[in-house]
Amino acid sequence: MSYQALYRVWRPQKFNDLIGQGIITKTLKNALITNQISHAYLFAGPRGTGKTSAAKIFAKAINCPNQKDGEPCNDCFICKSITDGSLNDVIEIDAASNNGVEEIRNIRDKAKYAPTESKYKVYIIDEVHMLSTGAFNALLKTLEEPPEHVIFILATTEPQKIPATIISRVQRFDFKRIKSDDILSRMEYILNEKHLEYEDKALKLIAKSAEGGMRDALSILDQALSFGMDKVTYENALEVTGSVDKKLINQYLNQVVGNNIKTALISVRELVNNGKDANRFIEDILDYCQNILLYKQVPEMLKSIELDILDDNFEDTAKNIDSDMLYNMIIELNDVQNQMRFSSHPDIYLEVLTVKLSSICQTSHVASNNESNQDLLEKIEHLQQEINDLKSTNNVSKNVPDDKASISSSEIKNTSNAKSAPIKINMSDVYQVLDNATRNDLNNLNNAWDELLQSLDVTQRAVMHVSKPVAASPKGAVIAFEYAFLCQRANSDTNLVDSLENNLDRIVGYVPHMIFVPNDKWPEIRSNYIKQNKSSQSEMVQDAKPKKSSNLADKATKLFGNDVVNIQND
Repeated sequence: MSYQALYRVWRPQKFNDLIGQGIITKTLKNALITNQISHAYLFAGPRGTGKTSAAKIFAKAINCPNQKDGEPCNDCFICKSITDGSLNDVIEIDAASNNGVEEIRNIRDKAKYAPTESKYKVYIIDEVHMLSTGAFNALLKTLEEPPEHVIFILATTEPQKIPATIISRVQRFDFKRIKSDDILSRMEYILNEKHLEYEDKALKLIAKSAEGGMRDALSILDQALSFGMDKVTYENALEVTGSVDKKLINQYLNQVVGNNIKTALISVRELVNNGKDANRFIEDILDYCQNILLYKQVPEMLKSIELDILDDNFEDTAKNIDSDMLYNMIIELNDVQNQMRFSSHPDIYLEVLTVKLSSICQTSHVASNNESNQDLLEKIEHLQQEINDLKSTNNVSKNVPDDKASISSSEIKNTSNAKSAPIKINMSDVYQVLDNATRNDLNNLNNAWDELLQSLDVTQRAVMHVSKPVAASPKGAVIAFEYAFLCQRANSDTNLVDSLENNLDRIVGYVPHMIFVPNDKWPEIRSNYIKQNKSSQSEMVQDAKPKKSSNLADKATKLFGNDVVNIQND
């Protein structure tokens, strides 16, 4: 028998085999157990996260005569036929190559006929977003009133391209990117089952490079095994993924920050000559910069995300680069990456990028020094004025000579940096949102939040990755940031706000006015709002009638939900 790729051999055959999609598999199994089966499903999510596998498992489970606890037996004729693709009642269609009206009309006509060998006829339409407008219209009527024996499972990586009329007629399941440690565990299991040698560091690199896709991870692992003669080493993994060793990235960043342009350009030239992919190099630098940002805020989270494969010099580099410098570097990296897509000479862009990054770092150093000096001069001027005032009111002893009462700027020119300005919160805007906020509006916004963040570019995602909606109304939303400096940056970034509003309009169909607040201030804001409403209804409370005071309780419950509000009658 000819060789089969790992992702085909180790494709999940039961719901319990699907990695990282626990909520979805539990829901589908419960639907099968209780016989609450819908006529149409939409499986949406990034590539390689198990959408098509879940569709085939569902098709097996719903038709398997030996189904147990929502799982197919995988031993009967039906299960084996669906697994090898020979059952006529389970039809897989690639919408990328069958996207016309005629193909869909053909499906619609054949759907009328009863299944020949199984209980249900199942149509699995992959990459359904590729269908033409006419094809979607042809599918619409069948989805609205399908025959009882037919089930449609639509799979897509781009749900935003599917008409709302289609989405409203299906049950939607959003598949998430698979965590790196889950991918790592699966690869370790497969290699142990095959009794093959591997290095832990190599598998961690592959798990990170897969970017949440199990199929991608197994494909890379396949290449690494071929390259290394059935042995997976870190060097082989670097070659196969096109990644750059983190030690080299660390070295490059230190050269750029230290304004060693000549050595940095030599490093880039060596990487290009060694066949490293320029786009991958920029991706690796972006990832490294994002790790530094995360390390400055939540070091323990970074260790979990990076699977402990950071180099020994990472901490020293992180201390030498401040957050503002990193943001400017990320913006420049993102811009060059976009420009490089249309060039056949990426090495030139890398050399230009090196000079620009070095310039950004030097400008940042100068700006930081200027801000610090300006702050010091203001303090010196203030202290000098105080001394003059004291002297003029005879509060300064005559024994204190004039030269001791003055302060020279040169004596303290190297002291601490200026403090950042406090964040301004428009409380009237916040209270206006809270006046009309509902738990349902907040749930809708939370459900769309992950998709919203994925629609942003790398720089914007770096700012918004630790934010979440905490209150929402039909016309507004309060967004809390875990870190105040990111909240401040979001408040001042008009391009970011525009991107958020444009993508929210596309995803949820409306554009709420967003107010950004630091997360540590939110409990106080919420408490003050409730107290303010309570005081305005004091006459009702003093009346000692629960019915009258229920307005405040109802409002708080509507705002924050039963899980947050605890009502007690005094």
